[in-house]
Amino acid sequence: MVEITAQEKSAAEVVFKDRLDLAERYVGHLATSGMERGLLGPREVPRLWGRHVLNCAVVADLIPADAFVADVGSGAGLPGLTFALARPDLKITLIEPLERRVNWLSEVIEDLGLENVSVLRARAEAAVGQVKADVVTARAVSALNKLAPLTIPLLEGRGEVLAIKGRSAAEELEKAAKVIRKLGGTETSVVSVGSALLEEPTTVVRIVVGH
Repeated sequence: MVEITAQEKSAAEVVFKDRLDLAERYVGHLATSGMERGLLGPREVPRLWGRHVLNCAVVADLIPADAFVADVGSGAGLPGLTFALARPDLKITLIEPLERRVNWLSEVIEDLGLENVSVLRARAEAAVGQVKADVVTARAVSALNKLAPLTIPLLEGRGEVLAIKGRSAAEELEKAAKVIRKLGGTETSVVSVGSALLEEPTTVVRIVVGH
């Protein structure tokens, strides 16, 4: 079993509700086959709940009901799979170019019996037109000035990008402002999520496209 603190356990109960057992199984996959196949390093295993899974899952609060979500560069399913677990109402497409990661994601989805999520093996640029998205999400993909051209086109003129970022979020946003505007971004903000549940809340850059 992966370590989980009392605070993380109560946060997980709030976030995942009756699907907490599935979230625990997902964390089990990350800690075993996910690590063995190089999707994350052994050092991350003790921090899986706090630093990775819950850090991502709280962002689901920002997504409207019944939305179509495209998760760019899903890797180990962070954040996309955490949204699929926390929010069964969402329809999620995980976009990932690397075959070994796609195979692992497909295995995990099948094992967890998640019917609201699918995997598309493609680069983000190639996925435009193939995916329906009201919201595009990304975590640890690239700096915002490079991430904006990978994510905004997937919205096809209308929706939101939610990029999970670190402490440099405001700085990145400033550097990417011109690119975002050029791509049709009409409004941007840095939002903090999960402060009531997590020791360290999650920082998200929110980009609104269209009206």
